[in-house]
Formats: sequence, structure tokens, C-alpha cells
Amino acid sequence: MAASDTDRAQRGIQSIEVGGQLLRALVHHGRPMALKDLAREADMTAAKAHPYMVSFGRLGLIEQDRASGHYLLGPLALQLGLISLQQADPVHIATPLIAQLAQQTGHTVALAMWGARGATIVRTAESPSPVHVNMRHGTVFSLTHTASGRLFATYLDAAVVRELLEEERRRQKPPQEGEPAPPAGMPRVQPLPSWSDFECQLQEVRAHGISRSDGEVIEGVSAMAAPVFDHTGAIVLAVTAIGPAGIFNTAWDGDIARALKACADTVSQRLGAPASAITPAASSSRPER
Repeated sequence: MAASDTDRAQRGIQSIEVGGQLLRALVHHGRPMALKDLAREADMTAAKAHPYMVSFGRLGLIEQDRASGHYLLGPLALQLGLISLQQADPVHIATPLIAQLAQQTGHTVALAMWGARGATIVRTAESPSPVHVNMRHGTVFSLTHTASGRLFATYLDAAVVRELLEEERRRQKPPQEGEPAPPAGMPRVQPLPSWSDFECQLQEVRAHGISRSDGEVIEGVSAMAAPVFDHTGAIVLAVTAIGPAGIFNTAWDGDIARALKACADTVSQRLGAPASAITPAASSSRPER
């Protein structure tokens, strides 16, 4: 029976895939390795692994330290990695994942990037539930009273954040005495925190590696946001879930928090983020404010 077009298109070269396990081992360990250790990781003998390493060396994918004899990634591998990082688009990578996340959590999920006015929605995935909260592209989150705003504030430069807080303070119009409260479902004007109080909120975000908000801007609406980091360890996206407070679990270790972190971590890994950047403990290395 003739192979289908799909079968022919998907057929690979087995020897390349076998040899690729040696490269995977080098990438996984992140340090120079002896041939016997590489072979063991790739589940083959050293005699079988050696010809692959010779060919990879000729291509520039690996090189061998003359003193120790250990193998490490070569110049071509480094060039491929740099080009991959340059081509990586965090929004493009994250968009299909947030559609799955909305289905998994039952809540609307958005991607926010840092713009000239603050954390700004650039993509949304609607909740499958008939009871959900709508978010629009271009909406700018409050720095101080939203999960996304506080998330970016936690990982951005302290001087920038402090200046933005002062700008928000200058722009905010204080409520007038006797002024009626906004109708249900409409944003409320909240007093801005002092810098020291805001610092305490950011410390909490830093400790948990995720941010949350419960009815601060709109009564009855809750949200949580998890950070996406690039290859430099800088925050590039907030993955934010938002929904009605009555059915939205804002527990730090709840199902929504875990799902958000898993999604954000997957995007961070695809962007080449260092492992330390996607763990809460890593944030403790950030300079004191």
C-alpha cells in the first residue's frame, strides 16, 4: 500500500533524531559533559555516541574542550539560539495557550503588555461560561488596584514604578463630598496607597510569584495574573484571568493560580527565560527599592 502524503511529509531521518538526544543532554544539563555521561543520558554506548559528536563538531553544533575532553555547545548552536530568541514573539506564543486556559478555568483570560500608559490588554480569550467578565483590547489596567498592574510593578525598575505611582496620584480626581457611588459593574475610584504601603503589596506578589485583585476596581469582579519572562529575565507579559468573585478562586495555591503559573511558565520557557526567573524565590534577588 502506498504511503499517504501525510506519512511522507512526517517521515524523518532516524539517525538524526537519535543523535539529537546527545544535543538535548547538553542543553538540559547546561554544562560541559564527558562523552560517557552524554552517552548515558542518550541511552547509547560511548562508541555509538562518538561518531555523532564528531559530525556535530564539524558542523559547529558542539566543540570539545582540549584540556578536559568534555563537550559543550558550539558556535552554530549559539547562533541558532540567538536567532530563535530574536524571532520569538511572546504574544504569538501565548495566544493559543490562553484559549486553552480559558476553557480549563472557565474564566476570561487576557494577555497584557507594558505600554506607554501602563499594563495594556493585547489579546483576550473569552470564558466558555455564560457568566463571565468581558475585557477589551487596549484597556489599560490601574497600576495600583489591579492584578496586572501590581504584577508589572513588582518586576519593573523601582524608579519607573515610583514615578508612575506619582503620575497616577496627580491624575486621580478625588471624590467629591456627597458624590453618589458608581452603579454596580462600573469602575470605582479608590484611594492610592502610599509608596511604603504599595511596597508591602509588591512584596506579597514577589513572595507568591503571582498577583491577585478582589473587587478593587469593580465590585464583584476578581482577577489573578502571572508573569512571563524573556531570555534576559525581564517581564514581557502578564497572563491574567478575570471573573465573577462568587465563582473565582483567588487562593494563592488554588486551581486558577496553578493554571496561570503553568501557562506563564510554559511561555517563559519557550522564550528562553532562565530557570531562576520563573520561580518566586528568584524575585528576592531584585534590588531593594
